[in-house]
Amino acid sequence: CCRDGTPPQSFQVIFDTGSSNLWVPKVGCKHCGLPFIGRKHKYDHTKSSSYEEDGGEFVIQYGSGSVSGFFSKDSVILANDLVIKEQRFAEVSDAGGLGISYSLGKFDGILGLGFSSISIDNTPTVFENAIKQNLVEQPIFSFYLGDNSPGELTFGGYDPSKFEGDLSYVKLDAATYWQIKLDSLSLGNYSASSTELTAIVDSGTSLMIGPKKEVSKLADAVGAQANIVGQYTIDCEKADDLPDLLIGIGGRDYVISGQDLVIRAGNTCLFVFMGLDLPSSSGPQWILGDVFMRSYYTVFNFIDESIGFAKSK
Repeated sequence: CCRDGTPPQSFQVIFDTGSSNLWVPKVGCKHCGLPFIGRKHKYDHTKSSSYEEDGGEFVIQYGSGSVSGFFSKDSVILANDLVIKEQRFAEVSDAGGLGISYSLGKFDGILGLGFSSISIDNTPTVFENAIKQNLVEQPIFSFYLGDNSPGELTFGGYDPSKFEGDLSYVKLDAATYWQIKLDSLSLGNYSASSTELTAIVDSGTSLMIGPKKEVSKLADAVGAQANIVGQYTIDCEKADDLPDLLIGIGGRDYVISGQDLVIRAGNTCLFVFMGLDLPSSSGPQWILGDVFMRSYYTVFNFIDESIGFAKSK
């Protein structure tokens, strides 16, 4: 949750390491939830004494389409007591590009935790401002994504009770997204063929994403079949016998057990990899989404430009 304004107006946001802007729907927003299901909390700047007009245009492109509105400034409160003053964020007037996933989703907006280099209009991020305003003890934030227990996001530190052993750090390949180099990626008789493997660690993506051609080979290695929406399903009887996924990062192997490579929904077993050819030659090829982050506690260090991993409890 985050709160905007004075007095605070509350919003449910997705804390997304794969983007860098904060946006919430404004009063009168189009395509922002349905009347009875997926109703959204909407920001009303006329009710905030700390609101400052900005007026800059805001358009952000997601995989499913665009979201548009305008920039404003106000206080943003994270957790119970981190008050970031004069944060530039977007009031969204049309969220049509997000489609049904937003209309029915249990979230109002998105709080980006990437770097300002990929922020719309180079807007400083919420976390960058939290550091500048001396609100956090350390320039880090940490994710624990519970399997069946509640997740936890810690600003300014990490929670040693949520992981086993020590954290292993790896330097970023690019401080845009949280992008790292992979040494290897293998599953059964599949091994990633590219010598230059890049990936982003993305809390805003639920599955694992890779180049279409590679994910097709991955799927073949475990007998998964493509469906019409570009995802892969697997025979539920075989789901318990999948081999482990090995991802090499910084000289260490990170293991995702075969059982965690399948999402069960009724009688359907969904393979957690989806094929998507990401643009940009220098950008990432793979996305390590929540499937990876559920297995590994993840610490994001903003100043050191590194990520630390340890096995989640």
